Amino acid sequence: MAPDPAPRQDPMTPVPFRVRHVRRETHDVWTLELEPPGGRFPFAPGQFNMLYAFGSGEVPISISGDPDRPEVLTHTIRAVGAVTRAVCEIPRGGILGVRGPYGTGWPMAEADGRDVVVVAGGIGLAPLRPALFRLMSRRERFGRVAILYGARTPSDLIYVKELAKWRGRFDLEALVTVDAARNGWRGPVGTVTTLIPRSRFDAAHALAFVCGPEVMIRFTVAALLDRGVPRERIHVSMERNMKCGVGLCGHCQLGPEFVCKDGPVFPYPRVERLMKAREA
Repeated sequence: MAPDPAPRQDPMTPVPFRVRHVRRETHDVWTLELEPPGGRFPFAPGQFNMLYAFGSGEVPISISGDPDRPEVLTHTIRAVGAVTRAVCEIPRGGILGVRGPYGTGWPMAEADGRDVVVVAGGIGLAPLRPALFRLMSRRERFGRVAILYGARTPSDLIYVKELAKWRGRFDLEALVTVDAARNGWRGPVGTVTTLIPRSRFDAAHALAFVCGPEVMIRFTVAALLDRGVPRERIHVSMERNMKCGVGLCGHCQLGPEFVCKDGPVFPYPRVERLMKAREA
């Protein structure tokens, strides 16, 4: 008689991960590094997890670490509500519940041989960071790589030390702008869309990854289209009202799409009509 198969982990039950390191990025953004209990946590760039703060609840957060380092699970989180504040307040050595990884990733295979332009607004750089790690670790496989990043003020920029390193590399272009110059800022001032005409990527043969607030995504896509990037080669990441992570609750439904199950990364033509529609 064949033995019974090993029981599967309930997808709705969080697994306890220990917090190994906490770093403050801005006044309201923290980066947490977690230790996977099995020693590894493989994921694809662009996927997300449901993070559970015991006694407070859970929240969907994109993975922001290096996919080539599955022994460390990294999340960058903005404290904007009770649950995200509770997650950010977990100290080093504390326990955080994790479900995942869920969702679709950035189309890294499609980027082979193409110029890649990565456009991020605010904390939208966090879901793009794994794709950037992958682009840099396999740099010879791609054409020009452009990182275009915008934030409200200089104090709202995340990954400041990494940004400085990226801007110092000769094999990629990293442009950073802020909406309002403060604290001696000497860089560009304006929305992230103002960087698109300045960048040196070949629009006709480029692939674009975009992440940020929905209004920023809409204006960024329009600027990329004006520049000549083909509509079908623009991909966007959305995290709209996700709650269960597995397409059961319906909170994240966007027309016929479920952001948690069918996204969060979508080819822009697939959600173009839905993003232009007004919410009731």
